[in-house]
Amino acid sequence: MTAVERLQDGPPRATWQGWVVTFAIAALAFMIRLPYLARPKNLVFDETYYPKDAWALLRYGYEANYVDGANDLIRDGKLGNLFKNGEAAYVVHPPLGKWLIASGEWLFGMNSFGWRIPSLVFGTVMIVLVIRLGRRLSRSMFIGALAGFLLTVDGLQFVMSRTGLLDIFQATFLVAAVLCVVKDRDWFRHRLAAHLVARDLADLDGSFGPRFWIRPWRIAAGVMFGCAIAVKWNSMFVLATTGVMSVLWDVSARALAGARRRAWFALIADGLPAFVSMVVLAAAVYLSTWVRWLQTQGGYFRQWGADNPDARTVKWFGAPLASLLHYHHEIYNFHTGDYMAHQTHTYEANPAGWLVVQRTIGIDAVNDIKPGVDGCTATGSDTCLRVISGMGTPLLWWLGAIAIVAGLYFWFAKRDWRFSVPLVALLSTWLPWFKYADRPLFYFYAICIVPFTVIILAMCLAKVIGPVGSPQRRSRSLLVGAIVALIVANFAFIYPILTDQLMTRRQWLWRMWFNSWI
Repeated sequence: MTAVERLQDGPPRATWQGWVVTFAIAALAFMIRLPYLARPKNLVFDETYYPKDAWALLRYGYEANYVDGANDLIRDGKLGNLFKNGEAAYVVHPPLGKWLIASGEWLFGMNSFGWRIPSLVFGTVMIVLVIRLGRRLSRSMFIGALAGFLLTVDGLQFVMSRTGLLDIFQATFLVAAVLCVVKDRDWFRHRLAAHLVARDLADLDGSFGPRFWIRPWRIAAGVMFGCAIAVKWNSMFVLATTGVMSVLWDVSARALAGARRRAWFALIADGLPAFVSMVVLAAAVYLSTWVRWLQTQGGYFRQWGADNPDARTVKWFGAPLASLLHYHHEIYNFHTGDYMAHQTHTYEANPAGWLVVQRTIGIDAVNDIKPGVDGCTATGSDTCLRVISGMGTPLLWWLGAIAIVAGLYFWFAKRDWRFSVPLVALLSTWLPWFKYADRPLFYFYAICIVPFTVIILAMCLAKVIGPVGSPQRRSRSLLVGAIVALIVANFAFIYPILTDQLMTRRQWLWRMWFNSWI
């Protein structure tokens, strides 16, 4: 195979059939997540923060403190006197995720449907992105579709798509960013091939080759990473690892094109533009999400610069930006300081157990509903309850954990680069949490893990099926079909505890397989 043929290797040509499959799976995901989205109508779990912050952003441009009993007022639709006269609230996450929640509240009002519909939209978009990323990596529409379908029937992704929290936005932006990085890899390799073809060259014959200062997909990746960081800061880890990986791909592509030793010049010649396109641009996008806060005068710490005119940062950057820098310093201290290290929470979950669903999280619960009340059909001493549990579909996650180990084997032992992308992204969203395992962490943070897990699992299941023409392909396809059917059945079985459905306590306990889930 010539250098040009290797460089031109790419994903299958986009077809209308592929897009029909993509949107059919996305439509299925949307339709099974939409019913009873507004139930319960009260703020659940950390919805007590973000939808309220979003409503304040619409009114003031910054997060404000609410009056006592605000949650009950919101539940009852009494929105007249919710704020403490515009008094700024101290918040510890950037504003973009809350602005996205605010978009739903602006369209549909300050109610449970309004603050949850943006999560549903982004959760659906995430499935589209996973399908396209899986397809591009594997060069197979089947694998992409399988990955998207598996994500559709994951319990954690389901719940987070129906709850007004920040993490579904972060995860979706991260998948979009990683997809852009992979598309840039193909774009660059195809441009190198086109360079050789246009000059009728077999290879670069030791020269460095053309320079591409503007790479559209790398710029798009920078925008998406900036958005992800503007939802939650830990997205920076994925930017760092995939950014390095992207530049190493440039080295590899130039070596494949025949640059020989000069291929390593790409670390500078391609690396510096990559830094500007991804890191500098991401920082600019991040800063832009604070514009409304900078335009106000009442945000938390907004007047710090004016009150400290002799501070070095005020002299360097001016009072508004110095105030923003000071705010960021305080937020960082909050997340990493001793205060959080001494906190505890009923549902805290060590990241070591996330991949095997060691500890789930209770999003909402109404317990001890007596027989005959609210349609409760319990008998004897039994009672009924309604719960929303943040729980990944167990069989999917357990198989995914096995697939991650297999993926590491295929990457390192078999030199299959396709596994490197979801593995690097997954590990970048998971391993950094171990540094902060001394403070309350929660299983729902793993929503950033599962989109990459399902891609790895889908690629591993495709390897089980085997290549076209294999004599065992039919029987192995039936085995994979049975596995997928079991995952769907598992999702259907836990569906009542994902959706606030009325059930007896005995029925609930059937689904609580381990004490750590209760």
